[in-house]
Amino acid sequence: MDRAAFEAELRREGYQVIHGGLKPDCVNPDHAHDFDARVVVLGGEITIVRDGRAETFHAGDTCMVPAGIVHAEHVGPEGVAYLVGRRAPAA
Repeated sequence: MDRAAFEAELRREGYQVIHGGLKPDCVNPDHAHDFDARVVVLGGEITIVRDGRAETFHAGDTCMVPAGIVHAEHVGPEGVAYLVGRRAPAA
């Protein structure tokens, strides 16, 4: 899915759309969010570790991290640029 289609889908589904990024080699240790997140990587790479499993995402890859899921984030040596959708979890 291309960036425009992904962003349009997020908006249709009630997500707040945020353009962002993280610096090279940034590490965010275990944490959880109080919102559901859907992400598309625009450039660089990020590895998300959940339940002891690491999964690396590159440009064009998407992932979802539901609210309350403990995870860590490890950014690659080039940094990462992304588009993220955030919304309150379904009740």
